[in-house]
Amino acid sequence: QVQLVESGGGLVQPGGSLSLLCEVTGTIFRINRMGWFRQTPGNQRELVATVTSGGSTNYADSVKGRFTISTGNAKNTAYLQMNSLKPEDTAMYYCNVLWGAGYNTWGQGTQVTVSS
Repeated sequence: QVQLVESGGGLVQPGGSLSLLCEVTGTIFRINRMGWFRQTPGNQRELVATVTSGGSTNYADSVKGRFTISTGNAKNTAYLQMNSLKPEDTAMYYCNVLWGAGYNTWGQGTQVTVSS
């Protein structure tokens, strides 16, 4: 069974940094894309950043220049480095992986709170 394990969330002051980690566990034959999404209460889940197996990245306009997505050497991990955090970045952050022939798996989420 494929599962995603997220870590690295927490409380940080505005202007600070956090790094999120997502690890894929279980047997997975081909990862096509990994990504991070976020959601606040009452709102839809929105894209933060994605990275394809070929290394192409995509970012939400609101995080461009501040966040960086990358994958580990084993390609079964994804990192999200978040710098210059703002209060509006406060959300539950979810890892997502597209794999195999159209499978889509979500993590349980990790809370990021930006507040002074």
